[in-house]
Amino acid sequence: MDKKNALRAGALAAGTTLMMLLMSSPALALTRDDGDDPGKGLSVIETLGLYVFAPVVLFLVIAGLVMALDKSRAKKDTTSSNINVQSDARAKA
Repeated sequence: MDKKNALRAGALAAGTTLMMLLMSSPALALTRDDGDDPGKGLSVIETLGLYVFAPVVLFLVIAGLVMALDKSRAKKDTTSSNINVQSDARAKA
């Protein structure tokens, strides 16, 4: 029974993928739309800067600000630091 469900799921995934590929034909990209006015393309350096380096730098700046402005280390946890784990009671024998 498990093999039948796996086969059904695989057939469904393959059919969905095939239909998506057929419906999004790259031949439709060759025809220009009315009012379409593309600019000049980006160079490799501009593309890497925009989609790789800028997000990494932005992530590092945000992470640095969060770490620098974090106030939780300055607070003392008074609930766990006041607990005495040594017992004062003595066992009577």
